[in-house]
Amino acid sequence: MNKKYWTGSLVALTAVTLVGCSQPAKDTATTTEPTSTAAVKVADNFDEIYASISGDVLKAHAKTLASDEFEGRLPTTVGEKKTLDYLINHFKQFGVEPGNGDSYLQEVALMQITAAPDAVLSIGEHNFVYKEDMVVSSKREQAQIDLKDSELVFVGYGVNAPEYDWNDYEGIDVTGKTVVILVNDPGFENPDSGKFQGETMTYYGRWSYKYEEASRQGAAGALIVHETAPASYGWSVVANSWSGPQYGLVSDDQGASRVAIEGWLTLDAAQKVFASANKDFAAEKAQALKGPYHSALGIKASTTVKNDFEKSKSYNVFATVRGAELPDEHIIYTAHWDHLGKDESLEGDQIYNGFHDNATGTAAAIEMSRAFAESSIPPKRSVSFLIVTAEEQGLLGSKYYADNPIIPLNKTVANINMDALNVLGKTKDISVVGMGKSDLETNLKVAADKQGRNLTQEDRPEAGYYYRSDHFSFAKQGVPALYAGGGNEPYDEATAAYRKRINVIVRGCYHQVCDQYRDSFDFSGIEQDARLLFDVGYQVANAENWPKWSSTSEFQRK
Repeated sequence: MNKKYWTGSLVALTAVTLVGCSQPAKDTATTTEPTSTAAVKVADNFDEIYASISGDVLKAHAKTLASDEFEGRLPTTVGEKKTLDYLINHFKQFGVEPGNGDSYLQEVALMQITAAPDAVLSIGEHNFVYKEDMVVSSKREQAQIDLKDSELVFVGYGVNAPEYDWNDYEGIDVTGKTVVILVNDPGFENPDSGKFQGETMTYYGRWSYKYEEASRQGAAGALIVHETAPASYGWSVVANSWSGPQYGLVSDDQGASRVAIEGWLTLDAAQKVFASANKDFAAEKAQALKGPYHSALGIKASTTVKNDFEKSKSYNVFATVRGAELPDEHIIYTAHWDHLGKDESLEGDQIYNGFHDNATGTAAAIEMSRAFAESSIPPKRSVSFLIVTAEEQGLLGSKYYADNPIIPLNKTVANINMDALNVLGKTKDISVVGMGKSDLETNLKVAADKQGRNLTQEDRPEAGYYYRSDHFSFAKQGVPALYAGGGNEPYDEATAAYRKRINVIVRGCYHQVCDQYRDSFDFSGIEQDARLLFDVGYQVANAENWPKWSSTSEFQRK
């Protein structure tokens, strides 16, 4: 889960599609118009199946997947093998068919790159320490990457967005230089300025975009300044997520098109860098907020990254409940099975069990597949379950699938994503991430009404959650994608008290070893959301027309 951790609501691109930019890439197959069907047939055992989606069963699956036996479910490890076996065995047990021909697996070729932890970043008179002050890495397939005496340039937010009339790189050549970049986009800390989308993050605020744009500009290095509020997570998340084995998709150019060095600076380290350049960080940031901005710092950066790298294979899992009337049209549920594995350098607990992130979503996918398979009347359209690898490494499994779809994208009706489901108990509302993007929310409202719940916007749209999980790989290709779950209004006073207790216990556990199963967890909220999203998929699988993006969305089918 590329997002913050425990909240009541749920809370990657090479060329992102944004308002005013080119439309999402079309599938290579000929695009067809959505098919109209007859009136929806409801299975006579729908209510029974709906009620059978059980918190106790979801708990059992999640507890197993997050157990120490699965070793944190890191791709290419024994933890992956155990996870794949667990998923496939249950799909077979339920009679859910292999989705990739006669196989449940889609091979994903990964490049594993591990940077030596002894890297030092020298800027001016400062030598910054790995994980304490900074992290640096490289996506290039080289044993050693040297950045030597590279001139530093502050490029504000590092954004080149013609539709917002904003280009921080205009008028400066950063070829061979190292750019220093603020996190998030210019709207976040100046929400009343009319810039970008105010507090709601655009993709220009994501770290992945910033490295991509720096690469397009010819920079040798790119360093993002970490600040907790605009990043929406603390420094420990950066230090843990960016150290150790890092994965990318195998590239034809062996990473040569990427900047040589990608990294992060703590705020304290950044302030020292600017002071070395006789500049005040806060003053420079204030200038960057006003409009496109860059400033040469007049100092140089040097570092050496030593890489161990090897190609490896990981796997997406793809299983299908075949549609009775329109089997070639698919609704695809997604969840990611992977987490961060283990770190043997830690004292005590070394396993990142990944219970919330994302044993919960994976458990829901397993249980929903059973529910669809047991319908007395099969859905008209096929319902497929794509459980992906390497989400934690930058949505790699879903990105690979979207670039190499098993089901043609013009036959993919919709995507429903499940990532880090609600362990804080039942709610009276349902949080919609990226609210207003598609009419899948109409189906969601129907399902929510049955539960007596209201639709609400996610509590922190400025964090850009819509761009931070696997549904985004579908959205950028034009497939309507829904990401919703949890809520902020407890079901009753007892639930409110429970939420307060649990939040104290698990606060700060995102991407930490404390993200683990506890007997004290209340699974009623996960049960509630799993039933809700099952209902949404059931509606879409049997609906007369395909869902569409809203007219104001940045994503549209062609």
